[in-house]
This record gives sequence, structure tokens and C-alpha cells, in this order.
Amino acid sequence: MKGQYVLLLLGILLTKGWLSEARAQEKKGPPNIVVIMADDLDSRQLSCYGGQNLKTVNIDRLADQGMKFNQMIASEAMCIPTRASLFTGLYPVRHGSYQNHKPVYDTLKSIGHYLSGLGYTVALTGKNHSTKPRTVFPFEIIKGFEPNCVSRTDDYSLTDVKAFMSGQQKPFCLFVMSINPHAPWTMGDTTEFDPEKLILPPHWVDTEPTRRQFQKYLAEVRRLDNQVGELMQAVKETGKEHNTVFIFLGEQGPQFPGAKWTLWDAGQKSSMIVRWPGMVKPAAVTNAIVQYEDITPTLIDIAGGRPADRLDGRSFLGVLRGTTIQARDVAYGIHNNFPEGPPYPIRSIRGSRYKLLLNLTPQKKYHIRYMMNPKNAYWVSWKVKAENSPKDKVLVERNVNRPAVEFYDLEKDPYELHNLAGDKKYARQIAAYRAKLEDWMQQQGDPGAALDIPFERK
Repeated sequence: MKGQYVLLLLGILLTKGWLSEARAQEKKGPPNIVVIMADDLDSRQLSCYGGQNLKTVNIDRLADQGMKFNQMIASEAMCIPTRASLFTGLYPVRHGSYQNHKPVYDTLKSIGHYLSGLGYTVALTGKNHSTKPRTVFPFEIIKGFEPNCVSRTDDYSLTDVKAFMSGQQKPFCLFVMSINPHAPWTMGDTTEFDPEKLILPPHWVDTEPTRRQFQKYLAEVRRLDNQVGELMQAVKETGKEHNTVFIFLGEQGPQFPGAKWTLWDAGQKSSMIVRWPGMVKPAAVTNAIVQYEDITPTLIDIAGGRPADRLDGRSFLGVLRGTTIQARDVAYGIHNNFPEGPPYPIRSIRGSRYKLLLNLTPQKKYHIRYMMNPKNAYWVSWKVKAENSPKDKVLVERNVNRPAVEFYDLEKDPYELHNLAGDKKYARQIAAYRAKLEDWMQQQGDPGAALDIPFERK
């Protein structure tokens, strides 16, 4: 009993100390905000999220210092829509970038407006998708990180980034947009990884070309982890560490079949880690469901403003502070396939355990021009192996030919390989989710399949 009393007393004292630090932090005024975002990251490869192929030491260290979100969900698993949602707080149909490379509506406001109105300087370095028009995205552009995501090099420097942070007399919000690990996977040291020993996701066909590409991909994940560590050190060197909210974001899944450009969790499920000294408890973990649309209202809340009701996202500041364990009941998903392939619209809704997907044109074949073509060695190797392997044929077919309805138990089946849509036991849950999803589509002004049509590029 004496030992238990000592532990209880120690816990109370630590909590009091943390609360005192939090109150002192509030008196300092609005904190700085630094966000570093990955590009096409398979968040399941991060060792703090259970990855076994590499130890992401810097991202893991950030998780030890902050709060790790286990249910961070992209509403659309492709770069431009996700970033537009991050910056505007709106779902894709409402911000207009509901297909990749489709611009947002030019009448919108973004985080640049909201935070500058609260006295912040808002800047960005690196990948510049969703930074135009400037009337919507009024970022101060900082040199340092590579802006072109398909560049074969990712040369970067923190010189201008540190100068920016050091020179600010008022609070700042800086977005550091890495291009790792976006294809073409030409950077990093591949010798760290033995292709033969890599643990492949279970929804992949195991072939030699696949393992070679995965080796290159992981080398860029290592490169990303190094960038996170260097940026953390830069914040410390500029003396800003104790009054800076530091956020890591995984974006959406990788450019492999069944991930990016889908609404399966391999594409839609992301990662987020938030460090806020004195305000967020170290080594905290939350299962609260959040989406990229929720980040802008949360940053407004952190900065001392009031998020506009017209935003789709909602602040999860209460989760960060530990005053609530829930942010939203469900997360929504939308996929429009053009111009990455022929139209193939999908919609989804998911809670903490179950997920419903509606393939709105199931009579058609799903196709992504970057991956599912005769020049892609690993996709060709999948198809060849599937000719003599029933198991692998299923893995190939699930990408190409999809049923109208998919329903998964994410707890028992995290890679969504066993469709429960035909099981009568789940009929009531499916009906409830479908009604809720259709209500959301109506609220968004989403006509469904009619949305996935060619658009004029500007």
C-alpha cells in the first residue's frame, strides 16, 4: 500500500507541475506554429506507428515529446485535395479541388488569412501545391525546401528557415512541405534496406520488382525522418522551442496499388504528432478521429481566435489539452479519379471500428495511369504472378474490379481484405452509415458520380 501511495502522490505532483507549466505557457501569449508535412507517406512504416522496416528515430522522438494521433484520416487520398483541405478547413467539394490538379475556388479564404488576422506571419517552404492563387493562399514563400514533388533531387537548406524564425517579432506559422517520399524515389541510401528482408503490406503481391521499389521508397522515408530531426533542431537553435507548437503530418498513403488514389485505409489513413511544451502531455496517444479539415480551425483556436462556423472542420484543441477524448464521430471520404485515370468515383464513411465504401460506378474498371500500365514493372509482375496464384489474383482483382458496396471491420481487418457487405449481421450498420454518408454528400452539394468528369486545367 505504501508503494501505491507514493506512486499516486508522484502522479499528483507531476500533474500539478504540468498544469503549472501550462498556465505559465498561456501567459506567454500565442505560440509559434511549425508544421512539417510528408508527401505520400505510408504512415504504417513509421516505427512509432508499428512499422518494422526502419526505425524512424526523429519522428519517434517527437511522439515521445507530444501527442500521437492514431485516427488521422485524409478525406481524399491525393496531394492537392488534401493540402487544400488542410489550408482551408473545407472538404474537397466545397473548396473546389475535388480532383487532383483541379484548382480551388478563387473566392475562398485560407489559414493565411485567418492567422494573419490574429497577428501571425504565415509562411511556407517546399512543395507548393495549393499555394495559388495568392489571393486564396497568401503565404510568405521561404527558400529552403524543394517545391517540385517529382524532382529527382530533394536538396534543401535550413538557412533561410532559421533566419525566418529568428527574425520574427510576432508569432509565426511556418509550413515545411517535404517532397519525401513522393515518387520517383531517387533519393536516400538504399543500402540500408535488404529487399529480401522487407516486410510487405498484406494487400501487396510479393514480387522482386515490388521489393526493389519498396527499398527505394523506404530510403526516402529515412530521408524524411532526417528532415524532421533537422527541423526540430533548427527550432531549438533559434530559441523558439518552448513556445512553438510543432506538428508532423503524414499526408496520404504511397503511390502503390491500393493506397494513394483509393479510400482504403492504406491510402486514407494518415499520421499526426503534435508537440506543444507545457500544453500537450509528453508521450500522449489519442484515438480521437480527426481529419485534415480540422487543422485550420484548431490552429485558429490555438492562436486565440474563433473558428468560423462556415468551415467543415472543427477544432480538436480539447483533445490536445486532454479535456476531451473525442473530436468527431465519423470521418468522410471522397475519391474522384480523373485526371489520374478514367472517372471512378468513390465515397466512404468510417467510425473507430467500421467503414463503408460506395463505389458509384462498379460496372467500370478502376485504373491509375501512373501505376497500372505496361511500363510499370511491379504492376506487370503482380499480373504475371496472379496468373498462377489464386491468392494473388484476388489481390490484383480487388484493385481493378470493385463491388458497389464494401464494408469492413477495421479492428479485425485493418487492410480491408474481407468485405462484409453481404453479411446480414451488418445490414443495420451498413444502412445507418449509408444514410449518414448520403446526408453528408447532400450537405456538401456532392452529386456523386456526376462530379468525376473532365475539367479544364488552368
